Amino acid sequence: MPMSRSGILLIDKPEGPSSAQIVSRVKNMLAAKKVGHLGTLDPFASGLLLIGVNEGTKIAEIFLSGTKRYHGIMVLGVETDTQDGTGKVLKELPVPAIMEKDLQVVEKDFTGALQQVPPMFSALKRDGVRLYRLARQGKEVPRDPRPIWIHELRIEKMNERELKFAVTCSRGTYVRTLAADMGRRLGCGAYLKTLRRVGCDHLDVARAIRVEDLVKIGSATEIPLVSLETALNHLRAVVWQSRLVSRLRLGQQEVLGQIGPRQGCEEFVAILEPRGALAALAKWVDDMPGGRWRLFRVFRS
Repeated sequence: MPMSRSGILLIDKPEGPSSAQIVSRVKNMLAAKKVGHLGTLDPFASGLLLIGVNEGTKIAEIFLSGTKRYHGIMVLGVETDTQDGTGKVLKELPVPAIMEKDLQVVEKDFTGALQQVPPMFSALKRDGVRLYRLARQGKEVPRDPRPIWIHELRIEKMNERELKFAVTCSRGTYVRTLAADMGRRLGCGAYLKTLRRVGCDHLDVARAIRVEDLVKIGSATEIPLVSLETALNHLRAVVWQSRLVSRLRLGQQEVLGQIGPRQGCEEFVAILEPRGALAALAKWVDDMPGGRWRLFRVFRS
């Protein structure tokens, strides 16, 4: 019988398989109606992969837009076409003596609001064609820089040719490109050797389970799903009476005025039933002067 529970499964993805391959394996294990990841990881990367199960697939946008935390190792003096260790070497340069003060300058220069040029080896499209397909044909096309935000960056020297770093960044940040840009800032270029995602918003890889350990779980009821309410507890929540929830489920969006004014820059608010179950998500939109709350997702009771 298909698994009927809903929630978020925190997987500790190994290096090698793609996110889609992990999702496929998990879907077969759970026999769930709907399974999908909430933000991809490159095959060479490891760490936290959020997988939505059934109703959990409806909150993908929340975590796609979320703040991510990564640990990485970059190799100095080598640039590759993919900006990581899977690519072809384009250039090798001597590595200068790097002091602590040099790393502090890089940390400062690469923290805050940045403009980042997306890599050619990415899933972005140009005239309907994925950039990585063009890159594999040896083609390079102009890419406009995109705004990103680096909340925190810490760099440590491992040896004369390798640096390890921890970064907390916004949606749309290519950590491969960040490593390559930091290498250029140090005057010798670099590529990303390893990457591990350790967190997404308030969810941490320490709570994640490996796929091989998931196989050993005997019953679907024992699978460690994070409830939707827990997964979204970093959002402001309002508890509504059943009559208001019922009206919302009938599509009567005027009841969203009960939420009140937007607080700060919040984008979403969770609406809970009296017993605490997630009933809906409202999203702030600026489609009229002053903005308003609009229904984003409704969840089964």
